[in-house]
Amino acid sequence: MKEKHGREVREARKVPEGQRYCVDCGTAKPLAEFPRNRSDSAGYGTYCKPCHNGRTRETKQRLYGGNREYHLRRRYGVGEKEFQELLVAQGGVCAICGGAHPQHLDHDHRTGWVRGILCFNCNGGLGQFRDSPMRLARAITYLRGTTWQRALIHPGVFQMCSPTRGRPPSRRF
Repeated sequence: MKEKHGREVREARKVPEGQRYCVDCGTAKPLAEFPRNRSDSAGYGTYCKPCHNGRTRETKQRLYGGNREYHLRRRYGVGEKEFQELLVAQGGVCAICGGAHPQHLDHDHRTGWVRGILCFNCNGGLGQFRDSPMRLARAITYLRGTTWQRALIHPGVFQMCSPTRGRPPSRRF
């Protein structure tokens, strides 16, 4: 140890070019074994990826009780307890289709407010329609077969008809 600015400082470890020393496991490893870190002067993390992942897992377990609690708190501002209370309040089923064992917390992307708990398919469906009531209404109209189009039956005379009306269903193989 040598003194620098009135305090003791350890000398830097000598590691081969293209490698970095992991202070957790005590070994020198190639730079590819370290996560990128823009805030570090070298551009790489202090710990190798396995040590970094282990420390992250341990921190999530210690502070939040697990990965799911961490995810719910970080992304939606609710914990597993609130999730279970909401699930009980909606009868233990998906808020849209009524399917058993829903696991996805649905939220409004504009406001961030939690709306309910959905099954995988219903949650994905809302995402595909970009949470747009208009798109969902159009989809309902389409499914009911009431998407009407103008058909020219005589010059200047139109008739409103459904594009699916009169067409036989496709054969299933």
